[in-house]
Order: sequence, then C-alpha cells, then structure tokens
Amino acid sequence: MSTTHARPTKPYLTALAVTGVGVAAAYLVGTAFPVVSALTIAVVLGILTGSLPVLSDETRKAISGVTKKLLRAGVVLLGLQLSLPSVLALGPGTLLAVVLTVGVTFLGTIGIGRLLGVPRGLAMLVATGFSICGASAIAAMEGVVEREDSDVATAVALVTFYGGLAIAAVPLIGGWLHLDAARIGEWAGLSVHEVAQVVAAATPAGSAAIAVAIVIKLSRVVLLAPMVAAVGVAERHRPVDGKRPPLVPLFVLGFLAMAAVRSTGIVPGLALDVAKVTCTLLLAGALFGLGCAVRIGTLVRTGGRALLLGLLSTLLVGTTALVTLTVLG
Repeated sequence: MSTTHARPTKPYLTALAVTGVGVAAAYLVGTAFPVVSALTIAVVLGILTGSLPVLSDETRKAISGVTKKLLRAGVVLLGLQLSLPSVLALGPGTLLAVVLTVGVTFLGTIGIGRLLGVPRGLAMLVATGFSICGASAIAAMEGVVEREDSDVATAVALVTFYGGLAIAAVPLIGGWLHLDAARIGEWAGLSVHEVAQVVAAATPAGSAAIAVAIVIKLSRVVLLAPMVAAVGVAERHRPVDGKRPPLVPLFVLGFLAMAAVRSTGIVPGLALDVAKVTCTLLLAGALFGLGCAVRIGTLVRTGGRALLLGLLSTLLVGTTALVTLTVLG
C-alpha cells in the first residue's frame, strides 16, 4: 500500500521543491532589484527551468496542479491589500477617471489585438495586465480565459518591458507638460502597470506623489474582481483546460471577502505585512509554474505583433489616464 501512495506523491514533492527554489530565487532577486517584481522574475526562471530536460512529464504535470492552487490562494490574499475607505476618499471625479481608464484600456487593447491578429487569449491577458495591475491581474485572469501558457509569459514580459519604460516616461513627460507633483503621482498610479513601477515613476516628484500614486493604483486593483467575474461569465461557452469556467470563480469571492475584512480596519499592521509577503510568494510560485510550461519557440513566434500591442496599449492607458484626470480629477 505504501508503494501505491509513494508513486503519485513523489512528483508532487518534486514539484513543490522545484517551485520553492524558484520562488526563493525570484523573491531574493526582486528584493535586491525592486523595480523588477518578483512575479516577473519568477516567470523568467520558470521558462528557463521548463526548457531544461531534467523535468519529467510527471513532474511537469504536478507543477501545473500546484500552480493552480498557489494562484487562487495568492489572488485571495491580494484582497487584503485593498482598503475601500482609502479608495473612496479619492473622490467621485478621480474614481470615475479610474473606471473610464480601466474600461477604455481593457476594451481598446482587445480591439487592437484583434486588428493586429494577436491570439485572443494573449490580447485578453495583456488588456487585463495593462489596465489593472500587471502580473497579478494576468495571473488572476488566466484561469477564466482560453489561452496558451506562452500567452501568460508573453503578457508578463510586456508588462515588465513597457512598465519599465513608463518609469522614465511619466516624470519626463510630466515635467514637459508642467504637471505638479500631485498630478504626476495621480498619472503614475492610473497609467503604470506594476505597483513597484508606479512607486518608481512617482519617486522623482516626491513623497506626496508616491502616496497618491499608490492609492490610485490600488483603486484600479479593486476592479480586478468584477472584471474577472464578468469575463468568466462571458467566457463560459469556451472551455478552459477542458472545463467550463464557473459563473463566478471562488477565488474572486475570496478576494472580495479579504478586501471587506481589510476595510473594517481590524487587521493588525503586522498581519497585513505578512499577508503581503505571502501573497507575493504564492503568486510568484504560480507564475513560476506557468513559466515551466512555456515553449520558447511559441513565445518567439508571437514576438513582433505582441510588442506592437504592448506599445499601443501603453500609449492608450497613458493618454486616457491623462485626459480623464484633466477633465474629471
């Protein structure tokens, strides 16, 4: 009997060990170079690991199973980073600017992807990552849309590349347009992809700009749950991994529950700090696992059109954010 149980258990133990090493390496590198998030590094390490011939088919399948569990747990914990009272304090004009920017960027990127002939799954993931919160949003959306594993890696790579360019572009263009520090912070929070990139883009404008940039960025994250739920409903006729997606994914409800708990103000600061690190580790593990399933040849074949999609989506979110803030903010 012990032999029967040992055989299926071994690949999962190996998968956990490989994923654990990948997450530890990604987190350490991300800590040393905070402009590049641990989630992005985890995808790269996963692709490199997956390209090595040392992983058996059983181990790869086990990593895929582990990935799904880590992903859902990570998205649930992401909700603890959201304080709804802080978001509401932005005021109706800024909140409307957030909703319009996210909506225009999401739908516009999907439309641009269709015109460019980019695979539908990739366009959906890029639209989510660029409009909301980078790799975290991509990780949440990939479970409800029909996509290839290489689409996830490509979307995360685009978020990293164009978010990195935005770090320099936002303060540079903001100075050229004579924007004050608060407006530069608002623009960074509303247009730059990853949280770390938002902080870096707002830093030249000072601490006040950083503070408002982070709150506006998190107001975009609030829209992650309704967007994933809406896409899940719309995509129910398209099987994902051979299964029909649930009407509202359970992890999305968990995300909303955690946001509600955070908004009560009863969670101690230390617990929030621990939850934030744990969330990063869980999502890094999920993206590492997704990276392991990527085939580099497939990734390269979509390169040119994907790069153009990322560029146009970046211009779209940046322009829409600036216009809506000017009119409504």
